[in-house]
Amino acid sequence: MGSAAQPANTRKRTYAILVALVLGVVSGLAVHSFLPAYVHDAEQIASLLTGLFLRLIRMVIAPLVFATLVSGIGKLGDDTLVLRVGGRVLLWFICMSFLSLIIGLVAANVLRPGAGFSAPLPSDISSLKHPFQPIDFILHIVPTSILDSMARNDILQIVVFSVLFGLSLPAAGKAGKTMLAWSEELSHIMLRMTDMVMVLAPLAVFGSIMGSLAHSGIDMLIQFGRFLLEFYSTIMAQWVVLTGLAFCVLGPRLKPLIKNLVQPVLLGFSTASSESAYPLLLEKLEESGVPARIAGFVLPLGYSFNLDGSIMFQSFGAIFIAQAYGIHLPWSQQILMVLVMMLSSKGIAGVPRASLVTLVAVLPQFGLPESGIALILGIDHFLDMARTATNVLGNGYAAAVSAKWEGVLSDGPAEDTV
Repeated sequence: MGSAAQPANTRKRTYAILVALVLGVVSGLAVHSFLPAYVHDAEQIASLLTGLFLRLIRMVIAPLVFATLVSGIGKLGDDTLVLRVGGRVLLWFICMSFLSLIIGLVAANVLRPGAGFSAPLPSDISSLKHPFQPIDFILHIVPTSILDSMARNDILQIVVFSVLFGLSLPAAGKAGKTMLAWSEELSHIMLRMTDMVMVLAPLAVFGSIMGSLAHSGIDMLIQFGRFLLEFYSTIMAQWVVLTGLAFCVLGPRLKPLIKNLVQPVLLGFSTASSESAYPLLLEKLEESGVPARIAGFVLPLGYSFNLDGSIMFQSFGAIFIAQAYGIHLPWSQQILMVLVMMLSSKGIAGVPRASLVTLVAVLPQFGLPESGIALILGIDHFLDMARTATNVLGNGYAAAVSAKWEGVLSDGPAEDTV
């Protein structure tokens, strides 16, 4: 009875999000076109609906990441196993990041989205400046206070603390077993709490889309239509490549996984927030047969190091800006830029508008004007929707691939055993 009800609930939730997405588009365009005097009010309502949902999600993120990561590492057992699983998945992350950068680079050179583009005068974008400093990044990885890290939802610092905490459990004897059981119960509670929060997801989707279109209308989308079309086409190509590589590892198990990933990917796309999709992604991976100990270990790492959509945008956006300003970059410089982006993109996990921040940090190093970001700012929300959906999809694949490599990917909902 319960297993039959679960797919029905999943379908209802997916349909609700799709309906909210359509209503948001229609309402936003209607307000912008026919009720311009109420645009500000529409934006306020959108801000309330989206902000409330995102705050509720952020409220559960830190304890959920801590609980799932600690219980996952505790169940993995010895340090060697943790290093093996972590080493493999980090290698997968690096390969996917490099591949994503190359896809963006090649697509931008072939499609030439910036050709014939009229670049505006430089504008003030100082708020986005965030030069990459390797020493600062390394120091930032280690939290000075886990409570402060949790308060800021700094996933990378929470991951570091949780990994060390989980590795310490076996040495604590009986107390370690008690804490492992406690962390498992906490993760279950946080997932149930997430289910309660997810009831508001359609309202957040409606608010996010409605507010953006009420403000900018369809004119901006038409003005940047070619760039958006080419970027979304590149995203689709990236999805095909990622799916093909996942199929090489997962085989026929990929089809049910994709069905379960539809909802978190759609939620991430609609809200342009990876955080909003994290708890749901964790839940859907378990339904796909990925053990909680693997999903709970891989996802937090992925949210820090495996942002496939965001990193693809780095190379695509940089070449777009170069073309818009008529600046020629030889292939040698483009390859060097890709390598720099590989490093800098890992140093800003959790930074708001991280893709733009990284781009601003890298552009001056290759003679490209920072003011080029002004070309993208107006439509960045719509770009971020696609980037976020790709980040969610890529991390879902990574968790399933990791479970397959460990030989623990089951055919139905995963059941962990200590």
